[in-house]
Parts: sequence; structure tokens; C-alpha cells
Amino acid sequence: MKFTKLSLVAALVIGSSAFAIENTKVSGDAKLYYHTSDADGATSALGSNNDGSLFNAEDSAADVAVNLNATTDLVKTDSVSISAGAGLTVLTTLGLENTLVGNVWGGAHTAAANGSSIGAKVQNAWWVNEAWMAATAGQTTLKLGRMELDTPLAFTEKWSIEQNTFEAAVVMNQDIPDTTLVGAFIGNGNGNEGFGINTAPASSGVQMAGVVNGDGQFQTFGSNGAFAIGAINNSFKPLTLQAWYYDVSRVVEAYWLQADLACEKIPGLMVGAQYSGHTLSKNANIGGATPLAAGDDLSSDVYAVMLGFKMEDTFTVKAAYSQVGKDFAAGFNTATGYTRAQSKLYTEAWWGGNFGKVTQADTQSFKVCASTPANGIANLTASYTSADQSETAGNNDMSEIAVTASKTFGPLDATLAYIYTDAENHNVNVDNTSNAIQAYLTLNF
Repeated sequence: MKFTKLSLVAALVIGSSAFAIENTKVSGDAKLYYHTSDADGATSALGSNNDGSLFNAEDSAADVAVNLNATTDLVKTDSVSISAGAGLTVLTTLGLENTLVGNVWGGAHTAAANGSSIGAKVQNAWWVNEAWMAATAGQTTLKLGRMELDTPLAFTEKWSIEQNTFEAAVVMNQDIPDTTLVGAFIGNGNGNEGFGINTAPASSGVQMAGVVNGDGQFQTFGSNGAFAIGAINNSFKPLTLQAWYYDVSRVVEAYWLQADLACEKIPGLMVGAQYSGHTLSKNANIGGATPLAAGDDLSSDVYAVMLGFKMEDTFTVKAAYSQVGKDFAAGFNTATGYTRAQSKLYTEAWWGGNFGKVTQADTQSFKVCASTPANGIANLTASYTSADQSETAGNNDMSEIAVTASKTFGPLDATLAYIYTDAENHNVNVDNTSNAIQAYLTLNF
């Protein structure tokens, strides 16, 4: 995870363009994502007789998403600024799930059984992903409404074709030099909570990268909403320190500490450390079941360290290690799926299908990655992730190799990815080892 001065809070509160506009700005993108895998036994909209072959329709998935965003200045004086923003997402299969592919990416789709004995009709989905107002007076900014968030334990996931957002109130203050204080109440979110296409008739297994609830629906965050407070300090310029505390009512209390250093003595050297812990309420209901027996609340924690080196315009390499406590799966993301969601750990896997492995109970993980800049050809990246769970906790191990090549052609961003996965107990009826090929096309406008 790379940090520049206060970049995390800038993204959290202000957004990418909220205060850098003249009157009104409209922007967006159109995405086409494709995935194919030789994993055997997965179900699809075309039926479950797939043989685990690359480029077979039953073993492939595709989706198209269009995002449209607008921001505007409502008031702009020397003493106060008020801005507003709104966004719309449309997710469509273009009918591909019944022809060229048998699956879709997004969880926001809903589905119904076809008139025939097999298959499912996947419905298109659209939802308002953002609708907010922000006011700044002096060094204090207040943002209210539906928005993206970027905090360690509740954040908008951007790896899939759809992105979850939140209904929240966030206040940020920068009166203390080189320090940002943040307070937030998160009332609702549309992060995938296990309904929509996941539970629709005749559609089990159709979605393979779900992040958002069916039809983008917003539900109560946790059980009764959540409070978060945070502080980010950059007094010593090469060092960024973070401290966060979360209270997800009747679900979990958690904290996150992080330090990232860009070494001045050795230019290009990067060092990072993370530590997080939580206490899970005995009344917590995760995935439709209470995971704890009657008794005391259960605590878990994780620590991670990272060492990297960047040679400008040449390459970047990083190595990271993490260890999760023995008592309970950490699930260090309270926004989407909890134990199978993306985490902010340095060791997190590259591909979303492997998320949740490095945060299992009693698991030690390490990750090495390297990347090169485009230099007129392509941006190349390669990573290896290993999650080793102890036998007493279930021996639910995973290793992943991911290689990508990315290139920008004017407004068009293109990425080609290869993923090799070896995952014990990864999915009943699916081979432990699999190869996947993915293509990502994004047209920015």
C-alpha cells in the first residue's frame, strides 16, 4: 500500500475531483471484463456440465459496466465551499451469459429461471452509487450522503467490475499541522451480504466476482451502523502514521495501526508495518449464523510487515509477511462479506477469488511482487502469494501466482492477466489447482 501525504483521507472525504472543478464536471467510464478458468465443476447459467476448459462458455464470465459521475460547486466563497456529487452505475451482461460465456462478474445482477429446464435469465442492474454534499469551512470538511470510503476496515473495493459504496457522515479536520483527524458514522452500505444473484432461483454460481448486493441495494451496515475515528500524521515527512478505531454495533470492535516509511538514507527503500485486532460480539450474525457459542466475546488480531525498493522509471519490488491470531478468522474488512472480502493487508492476494485466505485463523502468509513501468511497451507485474493455515485450524492453504500486462491507449486502459491458484478446500467440486486468464478494458470519458 503506497501513501503520499494524507492521500488516504483526501480520497475518503473529498473524492477525486470534488474541489478541483470549475462549476460542473461530468466524467465516467465504460468497462468490459472477461474471465475464463479451467477449474472443474463450477456451475453456470448454461448448466453444470462444464469440463474445466479454458475459453469454454461454461467456464467463462463477462460483464459490462457503465459509470457516470457529476460534481458541482454550489457555494464557493473565501470562508466556505459547498459541493455536491452524484453517480450512476449500470451493469449489463449484453446477453453474453447465455452465449459466449456462462457466468457474470457482478453480484448486483438478479436472475430467474428460464422457461427451459436449464439455465437462468440474468437481469441487468442499475443503481445510484453516489449522492453527496460536502462543505468546507476553514480546516474542517463535512461530507454527507452516499459516497466511496477508503479506510482500513471499511472501504470501497475496486478490483471487480462493480464497486460498493456507503451512506455515511464524515468529518475531517486539519487544524493540527501535518495531522488529519477523521470521524465517521456509517449507516448503510451495499457491499455484498449474500443476496441478489447469489440466492436467486437457478443462478447459484453464476456470479464469480460479486462485491455489490442484488440491484445495488443498500442495507444497514452491520447490525446498527458503525462509528469510526482515525488520525493520520505526517510530521516526519518520510513517515506516514495511521491509527483507527471502529465500533460496528453488535458485531465487532476493531482497531488498525499502520506505519509506512520512505527511507531518506537509502532513496527508494520502503518499509511498512500493520497491526490490527478486533473483538467479535457473541451476538454477531455473520453469513446468517452466529459464529460463537455462548460465553465471552472472542478476540483476534493480525500483524504484517513489508519491505520494498523502487528504482524510479525502472522497477519496484516488495516482500511482505503476515500472521493471524489463532482464535477466529480475522476478516479484516467489515464492508463486504467479512471473512471472504478483500483486506488492506500487505499480503492480500491479487485475485478476488482468493480473498479471505490470508485472514484465516492461525494463518501465516507471505507475498512477493515486482513491477516495471510501461516504458513504451507495457506495465508488467508479477506476484506470488502463499497463505499457510495450521492443521489445527483447518489446513485451508492457498498459493497464487498472478502476472499482468497493462497498457494505456489514449482514453482506453487495457490489462491482460494470468492467475494460477492452488487452494486446499477452496471450493467443493472444484479442482485444487486452476489456471485463469482475464482481460480488462476500461474506456474513460
